[in-house]
Order: sequence, then structure tokens, then C-alpha cells
Amino acid sequence: MRVAGAVSFLLAAGFATAGGANAQTPQTETAKAARMPQIENGKVEQRQVQAGLAQEVDARAAASQQAQWLGYSVPAVNGDHRMCCGDSGGDWNGGRACGPCRLEGIKSRNSYNLQGGNVKLEGPGNLVVLFRAEGGEIGKIRALSEECVLDAGGLQVTWLTGAKPAESVKLLERFVDSKELDERGGERLSRGALAAIAMHGDSSADEALAVFTAADKPEGLRKEAAFWAGEARGATGVQLLKRMAKEDPSSDVRAHVTFALSISSDGNAIDEMIRMAHEDTSGHVRGQALFWLAQKAGKKASSTITGAIDNDPDTEVKKKAVFALSQMPKEDGVPKLIQVAEKNRNPEVRKQAMFWLGQSNDPRALEFFEKVLTK
Repeated sequence: MRVAGAVSFLLAAGFATAGGANAQTPQTETAKAARMPQIENGKVEQRQVQAGLAQEVDARAAASQQAQWLGYSVPAVNGDHRMCCGDSGGDWNGGRACGPCRLEGIKSRNSYNLQGGNVKLEGPGNLVVLFRAEGGEIGKIRALSEECVLDAGGLQVTWLTGAKPAESVKLLERFVDSKELDERGGERLSRGALAAIAMHGDSSADEALAVFTAADKPEGLRKEAAFWAGEARGATGVQLLKRMAKEDPSSDVRAHVTFALSISSDGNAIDEMIRMAHEDTSGHVRGQALFWLAQKAGKKASSTITGAIDNDPDTEVKKKAVFALSQMPKEDGVPKLIQVAEKNRNPEVRKQAMFWLGQSNDPRALEFFEKVLTK
């Protein structure tokens, strides 16, 4: 996918993604029995949650003098998700499994991946949530798949059993700071917490994302929460995005919603993108909807893009629609670009179509130019 905007957003979030997600209906406790991941290079102590998860984490973090990790597992969202480690896939074991995940040192970043291709793998049953405590404070949050092997870097790991998903979401919500989300670079508590919330296989995660995407929240928070709604929350996430598409007052946020819809695997996402391409009051949003529709391709997307070229009142939107054609697979996009270049009555639109034909390096485009120049 030739998408600079998507790449920059994901890098800012500290994650890499390769696809969408399925619905997040919680599975049974038997199917998702909590278990501790394999932990290496660390002293592990197991403790049962007694008074409540937040109280347990707060008390142990407050008592921490030296660096240590606190962790637990909860049911994960459905789908073939992998929350793993490494940079550029270096720790992926051939792309088939996670690990080792180094919790300390320079290679301690997350990579988020939806396993795809010809290999069909079931998603992990549980999500591992980890908090790094030192000097009485939480300084880092990690969310990982349960099959990952964890390298604790010689630190103590306190593993908490009996964690409840709704309590976990409430705990993580406290670390989502909208001001921090506006900062670029570095490893932010807010981003780790928000990603972890989105990966919970519990309806409380949907409720939290609904709060974070409310119109009275800062734009940076709404955008990032919208991304995770599209990426991880399936049909419920699309419903949330549809509400944002119709009600959010910011055209920048609504434009970002078109991207979030494009990464959802739910069948209703593309219909909402088409509606936005037709009906949104902002030309910028309509143009973004057309761009992301081009990445999805398909007959529905194609007819919407060509319809915008013919009927949208804004020339800039028409030009964005022409660019969207250039992003489609060449077997579909090039013939449509030639048609626009030959027949559209708007000279700016014809010029745009000819420019993108020139960039295509397609033999049909060369034949078209020879035909035009030899008349």
C-alpha cells in the first residue's frame, strides 16, 4: 500500500501493522484460561489479586525502589493478532511466532501484526499486560501476546493471577493522557495503555474507546482511539467510527476516520467510506475517503471514485479522485485514467489524469500518449 500518511501515523504510535481485525466477542473462560507466559532471565514471583487489580498494581509500584515488572493476562480480542517484539521483524522467528521479547534495552519496542498470507493461524487466547515500576512510579506499559517468550533483563517479575478484564481496562484508562499523545517520538505511557485497552476481549474496551472518541476530547486522542477502533474492534469499532464520521466537528478527525475505516475488516466499513466520499461537507474529507477507497479497490470503491470525478462540485476533490484512480490496481485504474484524460470536460482534471498516466509506466498509457501526439 503506497501510503505515506498511514506509515507516519503508525510510526508515531510506535507500532507497525499489517491488517485489520475480526469481531471482539469475548470467548469462554475455558477457551481463554489465563496462564503465565514463559519468562527468562528474571526472578518470577506469583501473587493472587486480592483487593482489586488497581490497588494491587498501585501498592507494588509504590513500594518499588529498584526496577521491576508487574504483569497479568486477560482474554484478548478475537482475530489473528500478534503483539510481538523487535525492530523490522528481527525477533520474529521467521514471522511465525513471537520472541524472545526483551523487556529491557534498545530492542524493547512492540510490533503489532495481523498474521496473513497463506498460513492460517488462530489468534492468541490471552493478552499479557506488563507495567515497569521503578522509584515508586510506573514508567512503561507493554502489551504482548501470550505465546511470546519474555526476557526480563535480570529484573524481578511479579505475576498477578486472577486479573479481571474490566478492572484491567479501568486501570489502563488512567494512563491515557491526551497531552502526551500529541507529543511525537519516544515510548509513551499513553500509547502503550491505549493499545492494550484496544486488545482486550471485553466490552469495557469498547466503552473506553467510546469515551476517548467523544467530541469534547482533544483531537490527538480522538484520532488515536479511532485508529484502534478500526484496527482491533471489529463491528463495534465500525459503529463507533460511523458515529464519529457523522458527528465529529473536526474535518481533520473525520479525515482520519476514513483511514481507520479502511483498516477494518468489517464489511460495513467500506459502505461508510462511500457515504463519506459522497456526503461529507468537507472536500478534504471526501478526498481522503476516495484515497482510502482506492486502497481497498473493488467495484464499490471504483464506482464511487469515478462518480466523484464526474459529479463532485469541488475541482480539488475531482483531482484527488483522479489520484485515487492511480492508486488502484493497474488493470482497473489505468483504463479509467485514460477515459478521464480523453473525455472529462474539466481541463484541470484531464491534466491530472495525464500526469498520473505518465507516472504509471504502463504500455496502455504509452499507446494513449502516442495516439494524442500523432493526431
